[in-house]
Amino acid sequence: MKKIKVYHVDAFTQNPFEGNPAGVVPDASELTLTQMQQIANELNLPETAFLLPAIDPKADFRIRYFTPQDEINFCGHATVGTAWLLATEYDWAKKAKQVIFETNVGLIPVQWTESDNRISRVTMTQISPQVADIPIDPIEIASWVGIDPDQLDERYPIKVANTGNWHLMIPVKTHSAIDAAKPQWDLLASFNKEHNISTTHLFTFDAKPGFDLYTRDFAPTVGIHEDPVTGAANGALSGYLIIEGILDKKETHHLTIGQGDAIGRPGTLFVTVTPTESDAIIQVGGSAHVTVEGILRLHD
Repeated sequence: MKKIKVYHVDAFTQNPFEGNPAGVVPDASELTLTQMQQIANELNLPETAFLLPAIDPKADFRIRYFTPQDEINFCGHATVGTAWLLATEYDWAKKAKQVIFETNVGLIPVQWTESDNRISRVTMTQISPQVADIPIDPIEIASWVGIDPDQLDERYPIKVANTGNWHLMIPVKTHSAIDAAKPQWDLLASFNKEHNISTTHLFTFDAKPGFDLYTRDFAPTVGIHEDPVTGAANGALSGYLIIEGILDKKETHHLTIGQGDAIGRPGTLFVTVTPTESDAIIQVGGSAHVTVEGILRLHD
């Protein structure tokens, strides 16, 4: 009997049962890709991260991410959850100030912050942001995501953005309109699959006190109706905001983003956007809580 240690880590929160749950398998070296997909399906969390020996000498681990349905190139909350687990449960914070993950999209360094001799936050530096146009009828996409077309915020363009995966950015006027959204899952999934889009990301500046933005994320293409609190999509959103000139390109910005309220899993992301001569550095951070620790039993 092969015994594999597995964790359930709630990311972008300090509390169990909030934020975004991720599965983490800290030693997947004896697993096949088929087994990884089967385990992700069995855990049935939005994403599960599997740690493998690094190929790149600059990395500490290779990390692969699976939804219950597919492998994806990058997952922000699973990266945060994995780094938190290594720092707090595997004593990596005593060995170094960061861990470097080798992903399908490149190297992702994750640093930790300590407060009162405890890890208080982990922060990942995502790959350089990209933004692209997308052929879409605003009224049609409003129908697909389940909001009134009048609630689209016409001050900002509907585009796709990327800091690891492509995400469709939908600007919305109000927090309440985002919470009330009721997507047409099949139509949204079909459009996103056709255009190689991982998730559809609704955002508004009409955020609750203490927050700069509020967001909600739909991902039926990869087998998740709603991803509660998304590190990758909010990183891509932050890149979009600076590239499109919505944020001042001459200043460093510190954003606090809320997500998950609509489905009872509130979480908080802390994003730093640092403009450079060519693009911007996107850093997304938060806390996490190790909620479940267990053993998977597999046949040899």
